[in-house]
Parts: sequence; C-alpha cells; structure tokens
Amino acid sequence: MRVVLTPGQAGDNPQLVPLLDGIRVARTGPGRPRRRPEVVIADKAYSHPSTRRALRQRRIRFVSPERDDQIARRAAHGSRGGRPPAFDAELYKQRNVVERCFNRLKQFRDLATRYAKRAAYYQAELTIAAIILWLR
Repeated sequence: MRVVLTPGQAGDNPQLVPLLDGIRVARTGPGRPRRRPEVVIADKAYSHPSTRRALRQRRIRFVSPERDDQIARRAAHGSRGGRPPAFDAELYKQRNVVERCFNRLKQFRDLATRYAKRAAYYQAELTIAAIILWLR
C-alpha cells in the first residue's frame, strides 16, 4: 500500500504518477518486486491526456470515463480530434471496492476529522487504520 499526503488544495491528478512510483509488490518467488500494476481504475478526475500518456508509456492499462469537456473538445476538432480512449465499463464497476475502502477508513473519527495536525502523525494513524481493516 502506498499513501501520498498533500496539502488540501493540491489536486489529485498530479499525484497519481508519484503514487505509482512508490508501489512495490513482492513476488511469491524469486525476483525483484513488481512496480507496475496491470490496470489503474480511476474516476473522471484522473481522466486527463497527460495522465493517459504517462500510463501508456509505462504500459499500464487505464480505465476511466472521459470528462464531458474532453469529449466536446474532441468533437469540435471533428475528424482531427482523434478517436475516444478505450473504456471498459465492466472493469470500471470494480472501482466500488476502492470507494468502500475510503468509506470504511472514514469510520475512524480521527481520520475523518483530521485531529492530527502533523503529516507524520496523520500518516501513522492512516497506516494503523489500514492495518486494522486488513486484519478484520
């Protein structure tokens, strides 16, 4: 698991690539840990051409619905607007697992109200809450 804490006004999209850079999944056998997930499922906030380009360069499949403004921009360019990015609706339905995890983390009052003002304390509380949820 990887957590990146940012100031409240920071956007989510610029944090996706640094978040993915910090992921390391141990292999069951010998070899280096995996650093590249097979698929990233995200909501419309992450649907940006730069994000799609960065994940395509890393050979990571990206499943996210396209934002309305991007659809309109592509339509305004006509045939030069390009084709829409692939979208797997069945795979996107699995995003609810992440949303349910966030909802379960919000049940911890300290996390939901952010009583801890220091980032290190808040990250420690988040890690402990995730461990508790994992062990249940």
